[in-house]
Amino acid sequence: MKKILTSSKILGIDIGGSGIKGAIVNIENGELETDVFRLVTPEISTPENIANTVNEIIKHFNWSSKIGIGFPAVVRNGIVFTAANIDKKWIGVNAENLFSEKSGCKVKVINDADAAGIAEMHFGAGREQNGVVILLTIGTGIGSAIFTNNILLPNTEFGHLRMKGKIAEKYASDFIRKKEDLSWKKWAKRFNKYLKRLEFLFWPDLFILGGGISKKADKYLNYFTINTEIKIAQLQNKAGIIGAALAANNYL
Repeated sequence: MKKILTSSKILGIDIGGSGIKGAIVNIENGELETDVFRLVTPEISTPENIANTVNEIIKHFNWSSKIGIGFPAVVRNGIVFTAANIDKKWIGVNAENLFSEKSGCKVKVINDADAAGIAEMHFGAGREQNGVVILLTIGTGIGSAIFTNNILLPNTEFGHLRMKGKIAEKYASDFIRKKEDLSWKKWAKRFNKYLKRLEFLFWPDLFILGGGISKKADKYLNYFTINTEIKIAQLQNKAGIIGAALAANNYL
C-alpha cells in the first residue's frame, strides 16, 4: 500500500475485547481515508501479544507518522492503571512507550470511551453542544466520557457506579440484557434508573448513547423518562478510531 503522509492524516487504532481495528483518519473533517483494517484481539491479551497485533495493523498501512490508540482501560500519562477486559499484566505498563518502541512511531494512548467521546464531540452528535455532555458506550460493559464545554475529563468509570448492590454495568449493560433475556421494556427501565442516577449527580445538558445497542434505539428510547436530552451517537464503530487520531493530533 502506498504511504499516506500529510499533516492532516493520522492513523487511528481502536483496541477492543474481540477485535483491534485501524484506519487512516483525515483529522480536518473526521472522514476515514482508508477502509478499516481489523484483526482479532489475541485470546491471551498480554502487552507483548497486543503490541504485536497493533504493529501488524501499522505495517498494513505502511505507516510511519503519528498514531492514536483507544485502549480499554484507565490510561494516565501513557500508563495503564486498570485491566477489566485485558490481561492483568497490563497494569503499570507504559503503553505509549511499548507501542512506540514496537512501531518506531510517535503514539498517543487514551481510554477507548474517551476516544469515542472526542469523535462525537467534534464530528458527531455532540458537535457545537455546550455545557455538560455525557457519552455512554453500551455493550459488554458501560463506558463513559464526560465533557464540559467540549473539554474532556478523562478516565471516568461511570459504568462502575453502584446500583442494586452491584456495579451499574452488571445491572444495565447490553450484555446483561442478553444474559438475563430481558425484554427491551424491562432493560430500558433498568437503564432509565441508571440515567436518572447520572442526571442527579451531574445535571448534564445532553446524553449521547453509543455502542452496538445504539443501532436499536427505536426499541427502548420511548421508555426513558429522564429530563435530559438524549441523542444517539452518529459515528458508530468508527468513533474510537477517529477520536484516537484526534487525540494524537492534540497531544503529539
